[in-house]
Amino acid sequence: MKRIRTIILATMIATATMAQGVIDVHSHIITPEFVSALDKEGRLLDEGFPLPKYDMTEHLKWMDEAGVQTSVLTLAAPQPSSAEVVRQTNEAAARIKREHPGRFLFCAALPLPDVSKAIDEAKYALDVLKADGIKLATNVGGQYLGAPELDTLFSFLNERNAVVILHPHRPEPVNRQVMQQTPLAMQEYLSETTRAVSNMISRNVLARYNHIKVVVPHCGAYLPLAIPRMKSLTPVMQANKMVGEIDYEDNLRALYYDLAGAHSPEVIRMMLTITTPAHLLYGSDYPYVAPQVLTQSLARMKQYLSTESDLAPFREMILYQNANQIFK
Repeated sequence: MKRIRTIILATMIATATMAQGVIDVHSHIITPEFVSALDKEGRLLDEGFPLPKYDMTEHLKWMDEAGVQTSVLTLAAPQPSSAEVVRQTNEAAARIKREHPGRFLFCAALPLPDVSKAIDEAKYALDVLKADGIKLATNVGGQYLGAPELDTLFSFLNERNAVVILHPHRPEPVNRQVMQQTPLAMQEYLSETTRAVSNMISRNVLARYNHIKVVVPHCGAYLPLAIPRMKSLTPVMQANKMVGEIDYEDNLRALYYDLAGAHSPEVIRMMLTITTPAHLLYGSDYPYVAPQVLTQSLARMKQYLSTESDLAPFREMILYQNANQIFK
């Protein structure tokens, strides 16, 4: 009888562990249509490095091996020129979600810089394809998040209480010499993310459209350094009539942060200077990083989230609970 109870208890623990699998809010879908369209336009190396191959079966295999229950799919960079390719990608992501319930969510791409078409695609994606949110590039052809012409789009997303996942794209304009010497993913992607979010904050976009939740990638980029500087310089900028009133509290309340990239206990502690543990999320950046590296990285995160006494209380929050809350 004791042995049976032990087996039952072990089964219950295993079931509970599966039910509480990790949620990955930062993974990418790369469809054949997307790659073909970029190839025809001569844009395969727009971001300075080749696109990785994406295979849903291999993605699921890695998820199972690493203990990831659910992955959120978003379109990779660069931004397609064609609204048709955007639609095809969204439909492919919706199909993957439909065929593998509980394993995939997706945030739909939009055909910016055309704001009217972007709103139409957002309506279709949210209402028909049942998208779980929207993916926005930091800029499309130099149209940066925070630009006044995007207010109409943000107003619509606000009405829909949308989750928005950001991702850096090649800056516009770009210094190609610097891009060759220091590839975008090494540094400029962090600058680009910081630039776009700072631009939104300086216009109070997130405070004005405060029903939107925005996921910032790559451990918050440089925002833990940029936010205190922005705050300290705001009075000077206002005295020179360069910016208006900025509600930092309301703007920052809208921001969530994934831990894709160079996460560590030290990085998390730095991020907690501008946010709370309830706003931190696990992210992998699959398939841009080799599966074995991602598995090791996730294991390392689980380890320090268990052993670092100040971070251990937030382990389940970061690995799955926070994501469950914003995508419920």
